Amino acid sequence: MQWMILPFKRYADFEGRSRRMEFWMFQLLNVIVASVLAGPFVVAVITASAAAELGGSPDPFEALGTFTLLLTGLYGLYALVALIPGIAVTVRRLHDRDMSGWWYLGFAIGGAIPFVGFIASIAFLVILFLPGTDGANRFGPDPKNPYEEDVFA
Repeated sequence: MQWMILPFKRYADFEGRSRRMEFWMFQLLNVIVASVLAGPFVVAVITASAAAELGGSPDPFEALGTFTLLLTGLYGLYALVALIPGIAVTVRRLHDRDMSGWWYLGFAIGGAIPFVGFIASIAFLVILFLPGTDGANRFGPDPKNPYEEDVFA
């Protein structure tokens, strides 16, 4: 659980390095929150569209209900709160690969280009799955073993 909330503790810290565990656990937390808070909205929209096909009310918001709209609003608020930590943990993850955080912007722009975007997104995903550089790099000490130094080198 501590890995999931660590990016919130380092809210806007774009310096240093983050392990894969920190990045992927934060992503897992985002998926869980989205499933719990936005899941009822998706189910309600599917149900409302199916009811409209069967001759029911054509207004999908009539079937949503106040509770579902409240949960969706809470998810929107969570998404706004998690935006900056999500960008920061991704930049720190790139730092762990000894890459500049500006690569994130490049991949985001590349992802918006038709046809190229699919390849850029797959490449970015592969980079995020790769292990970080061993030992210290230009962005800081190794997060797996920050006290390992070549003392007798």
